[in-house]
Amino acid sequence: MDTLPGTYNLILMDIQMPVLDGYAATRAIRSSDHPSAKTLPIISMTSNAFVDDIRAAIESGMDAHIAKPIQLDKPEDTIQQVFDKRKQQEISEGENDS
Repeated sequence: MDTLPGTYNLILMDIQMPVLDGYAATRAIRSSDHPSAKTLPIISMTSNAFVDDIRAAIESGMDAHIAKPIQLDKPEDTIQQVFDKRKQQEISEGENDS
């Protein structure tokens, strides 16, 4: 990843991509040395909507899962939940550092 930290606020990850699927792409991002690799929110967007698909997304390092076809309010709600969770983690980590 050749981008500066803070360039992106969120990744919407397709699962079914040629060459490198979304699970492998997420694992590659999470294992990279980029400063944002561990904290940048990644949300899967896929027609794979079974419980096993959602579990695979989370286990690969994604923060959430949105099933296609997309209901118009679902992406906004999911993105807000991910950012709220990240903010709570940052607050908890700050309290633990004190």
